[in-house]
Amino acid sequence: MSGIAGPSLLRRLSARPWIWSFAGAVVVWLLAILVAGGNGASGMLSAALAFSVFTVVVGIGQMYVITLGPGNIDLSLPANIGLAGAVAMQVMNGADDRIAIGLAAALGVGVLVGLFNYLLIRLLRIPPIIATLSASFVLVSAGISYGRGLQIKPPAAFADFTNWRVGGVSALALAALALTVVAGIVLHRTVYGRSVLAIGQNMRAARLAGIRVGQVRLLTYVLCAVLGSLCGALLAGFTGGSSLDMGAEYLLSSIAVVVIGGTSVAGGSANLPGIWGASLFMFMVVTLLNTSGFGAGVRDVMTGVIIIAVITIAGGTKRPR
Repeated sequence: MSGIAGPSLLRRLSARPWIWSFAGAVVVWLLAILVAGGNGASGMLSAALAFSVFTVVVGIGQMYVITLGPGNIDLSLPANIGLAGAVAMQVMNGADDRIAIGLAAALGVGVLVGLFNYLLIRLLRIPPIIATLSASFVLVSAGISYGRGLQIKPPAAFADFTNWRVGGVSALALAALALTVVAGIVLHRTVYGRSVLAIGQNMRAARLAGIRVGQVRLLTYVLCAVLGSLCGALLAGFTGGSSLDMGAEYLLSSIAVVVIGGTSVAGGSANLPGIWGASLFMFMVVTLLNTSGFGAGVRDVMTGVIIIAVITIAGGTKRPR
């Protein structure tokens, strides 16, 4: 019986790859506690939930794009985050009664960025990785012209909201959890979401089946950019002001949480719970490295090594198309 139970358990676990990201987060958390001498366990968890929100938000958008299939990726997210944060803070201008207008302006930036990204991809026929990287340079220039590189502080009410806690848990984390549920429903229960999965599995077959591939890809790049802009506005409120380089760390982390979370880099298979596990895992890795006295350079190297390892392991089994 035990011989049968073993393979059966492995099959069940392999069908839920998101479990490994949460398991990894727990292991690294325990190591961080050990290095810290047994102190700050609850504080690490609380901070992890608060800071992981932003990685989850951009990770969901990046996950949708990557699910479209090989070559699809959005490298304009860091510049988008910086520009949207600057626009939101400028429009709000420190006034509580302008918060809604500022958020709308940030989301509008996301729509325009998504349209611009897909315009480069579709009309110029260049790979998404090149198109979105090129777009990022345009966005950085626009951000410099608009924000003049100055840190613009958020309205007091908006800053309080982004740092608000409910029962010790970040309110933004609860909102991000609700967003994850909605994203899951959209992905698995709507025509659009199923079309994203179908395109990622086989674009030619999806087109022959009557799916409007171009329209779905356009909506997906817009969705990713809008979530990036939302992250920019919320991050500006959370950190006490916008800056053009505040999205720099989300280029690597937005890809890392998607891959580590169990989404297939070959497309056609997405994993939303894994984004949470991977975000917590990445935060705990940074916490462990900081506690051990390592700097940002080692953190980036470790992140790259982890991504390579996960892709290598995941590449061992080919998904049928």
